[in-house]
Amino acid sequence: MQPRNAPDPPPTPTFYDRVYAFVREVPRGSVVTYGQVALELGAPSAARAVGYALHFLPKAAEQDVPWWRVINASGAISFKGRGPEADRQRSMLEQEGIVFDAAGHTDLRRFRWWPPATLDR
Repeated sequence: MQPRNAPDPPPTPTFYDRVYAFVREVPRGSVVTYGQVALELGAPSAARAVGYALHFLPKAAEQDVPWWRVINASGAISFKGRGPEADRQRSMLEQEGIVFDAAGHTDLRRFRWWPPATLDR
């Protein structure tokens, strides 16, 4: 039992908060996959939930959380129906030096980022 005047403990971060914190660590010129983020957060079957987290990223956080650095496991951009958002993501990645082949895939062996073992998740 806490003393009467003790401050409330900080709230436990939500899964979405943890996704955003992890994605903030991805350096410019590198990518990670949805499944990789899920695995790094200890939820290996939650790749789709990572996608939802990034889809619902608050507009105010779009520049703070580099959502464009998260791609699918085949090294491609995953927007359904493609269109302007896919083009925007690809353009942002290309501005950072990510190269895509004619089929729209990048070489994950070259551009995938692996976090240091000390990164607190």
